[in-house]
Amino acid sequence: MTSIKQQTLAGEFGFKGKGLHTGKTSNMVLRPAPTGTGILFRRVDLGADAIVEALAENISSTARSTTISKGEVSVATIEHIMSALTGMGVDNAIIDIDNVEVPILDGSARFYAEALAASGTAVQDAPRKYIDIPGVLEVKDEKTGSFVRLTPSEKPEIDVTIDFGSKVLGVQTARWDETVDYASAIAPCRTFVFFHEIAYLFQNNLVKGGDMDNAIVIAEHPVTEEQISELSALFNVPKLEIKEGYLNNLKLRFPDECGRHKLLDLIGDLRLAGGYLNANVTAFKPGHTINSQLTKAVREHTR
Repeated sequence: MTSIKQQTLAGEFGFKGKGLHTGKTSNMVLRPAPTGTGILFRRVDLGADAIVEALAENISSTARSTTISKGEVSVATIEHIMSALTGMGVDNAIIDIDNVEVPILDGSARFYAEALAASGTAVQDAPRKYIDIPGVLEVKDEKTGSFVRLTPSEKPEIDVTIDFGSKVLGVQTARWDETVDYASAIAPCRTFVFFHEIAYLFQNNLVKGGDMDNAIVIAEHPVTEEQISELSALFNVPKLEIKEGYLNNLKLRFPDECGRHKLLDLIGDLRLAGGYLNANVTAFKPGHTINSQLTKAVREHTR
């Protein structure tokens, strides 16, 4: 395999926005980091030493997103920025953030990838850290049928299939390896939620920062005019409509955008293994919980 050097950011750039689940506004700045640093989050509102490494052993929650914690320091919903850094080839970065949750922006990794593409990367004097898998590793949820399986490979390859039993979504597949243009093919794909889940999520103090600009809403079941009016009022937007199974707040960027978003999430979650996996990853109905179980297994088998 061709030797690839580690890369960091060529400059600094920042983002400001609300978190999807907390609704709290964060200022986040990505900074270059030395060779071998990996990805670190620093809660600057808690002090210069309030650092948590983006590694599987620091995962503290996988309730609708991935949260990492170390002591009293937590950073939530890290999967999109982790995915962008991985897909754009960044090995080392320090991410300063002044609140608990990464900005959701438009629900994708698009703006992160665009900033990385514009600023470029700086090649460093050390080989990229590829993690070799000693054998087949698999995590499976017997109840849902979900699984993520790793088999040894000479390079990272990820294949995702999603199947929610949805007539609107159908079965979708998506693939990434290092030859795929992450910025155009995967980064723009937004998070999604089913209409019937929204009330539950609000009742459980999730998606406080959700709005009509940062998520695809799928109407799998019949929706009444009253329900649509209630949702419109909740988000303080003009009355919404259902078109071809989706709320009309947006237009799909790809016919299989939801499948690609699950791939986006998986790329970000797998980076918590501590590097790029030399593995063929096959995932069926992946989610943050099963993804985190796999990355923890990788850390246990490769450290």
